[in-house]
Amino acid sequence: MTEAIPLTLAHWLYLAGALAVFVTMVFRTTVVVPAIAATFLVALAHTGSLTTAFTSVFNASIVAAGELFNIFLIIALMTALLGSLRHLGSDLKMIMPFQKVMVNGKVAYLVLAAVTYLISLFFWPTPAVPLVGAILIPAAIAAGLPAIGAVAAIAIAGQGMALSSDYIIQVAPGISAGAAGLDVSQVADRAFALSLITGGVALLIAFFGFRKSIMLPDQDRVQIWEKGGPLECPEALKKEKAENKSRQMGSFGNKSQLAQVGARSDREKTQLARAVVRVEQGASATVDATALPAVERWAGFFAVLVPIAFLAIITYMVVAKYFDVLPALQGGDGAALVGGVAALMLLFASFAGTGRKCLTVAADHITDGLVFAFKAMGAVLPIAGFFFMGNSETASTILGVASAPGFLFDLVQSVQHLIPQNSLFMGIGILLIGMVTGADGSGFSGLPLTGALAGALGATVSIETSTLAAIGQMGAIWTGGGTLVAWSSLIAVAGFARVPVLEAVRALFVPVVSGLVIATVVGVTIW
Repeated sequence: MTEAIPLTLAHWLYLAGALAVFVTMVFRTTVVVPAIAATFLVALAHTGSLTTAFTSVFNASIVAAGELFNIFLIIALMTALLGSLRHLGSDLKMIMPFQKVMVNGKVAYLVLAAVTYLISLFFWPTPAVPLVGAILIPAAIAAGLPAIGAVAAIAIAGQGMALSSDYIIQVAPGISAGAAGLDVSQVADRAFALSLITGGVALLIAFFGFRKSIMLPDQDRVQIWEKGGPLECPEALKKEKAENKSRQMGSFGNKSQLAQVGARSDREKTQLARAVVRVEQGASATVDATALPAVERWAGFFAVLVPIAFLAIITYMVVAKYFDVLPALQGGDGAALVGGVAALMLLFASFAGTGRKCLTVAADHITDGLVFAFKAMGAVLPIAGFFFMGNSETASTILGVASAPGFLFDLVQSVQHLIPQNSLFMGIGILLIGMVTGADGSGFSGLPLTGALAGALGATVSIETSTLAAIGQMGAIWTGGGTLVAWSSLIAVAGFARVPVLEAVRALFVPVVSGLVIATVVGVTIW
């Protein structure tokens, strides 16, 4: 029988701090303040030194930054790469071919989901939503897909499947694994499998929810959709067609509308090329017409090169993991490989778009990427620092002592005899905790908590710690990442699709929750 662990005032303050963070998340308020306050109080109670308590607040964020800086850097590099591709126009060229594939509403639904998933895996959903929304949603509407179907495809595939696994950039599994004391690949593999199960179930159930609203393809439906009219109303569609016939089909206004569901017009391409040349030569410089074809060629070149490069990385990862012909990637080597390739392609794309000014432009892209990374993830540092105190190894560094108790692990072990020895009960419990932490609309701020709980509870039941951490990660990100709360990035998806965000939440609730429950049951049963 395990000897009872004596709980000190610091343990109880740590528990109070964790509850305060949890409750704050429920009320959709930032958890940075309670995390910092709890860190200070726990350090003060444990060491009895006011000076140590102050330094521990700083040390907690330093330790968290040391554990997570690779995550910040990969976000910055991928964002910088996307910025350089956007200047060339390669970002749009990468997805334009998919417009031709959307022959009907059903195909459009699958294409939207597939393209969003692939882009979000490498660049996160934040930049993927405007890219897909501006180009592919109008094409999907013209193909007959209802607007709510576009929301479901993008939100489930991007904010759900891609972000919850984060298998390429590995921000989410990196935070979960760090809090649970695991290798990032262990959590990443589990999260990847669970995200596919959740997403597959959610996409299928969502489809059956709107399948009767799928219509026959009609190009003129886009104009009605843009004006907020009812797409399913034949009278509205006939009226819009009559108005279109009275217009001059060669007018600029009509061309600009058709461009939203087809390839860019020649005028738009010229404007894009001129914008790139102005970046190279200065805002007041005249445009050299001979430079336009070159810019177009570089845009097409990088539109092909970037997907091939990342596909090669994925192939390498898979072959190295399951076969002995290539050296396996350890720990964060996979994310490092992606970041290194992104950095080099960033330099090449900047040179192609701006020539001699590439040194300055590339540096600006990296700076923008770092700013975005810290805006997106900076608030996680003090939160992660507090939960890192739950582990004895990181707690000793934060407190500046030779050895320190693992406050969270001690608390769990003290009530171990009260925890039902049932893996399904534990899996559902971690899932619910993750979903509640995702109520803040972020999805990432709760990962230190779910990861730490998984590390503490994993030894109490017959389920792998990595599976528990992945389940908590699913609950947090599917909820707060942008599928179940109206104040998350789901707002952007609904905005591009011209659907009220609350309507989007209602349409996604049953498919997403069903997918999460089924994935949890499968996860605890298999692993």
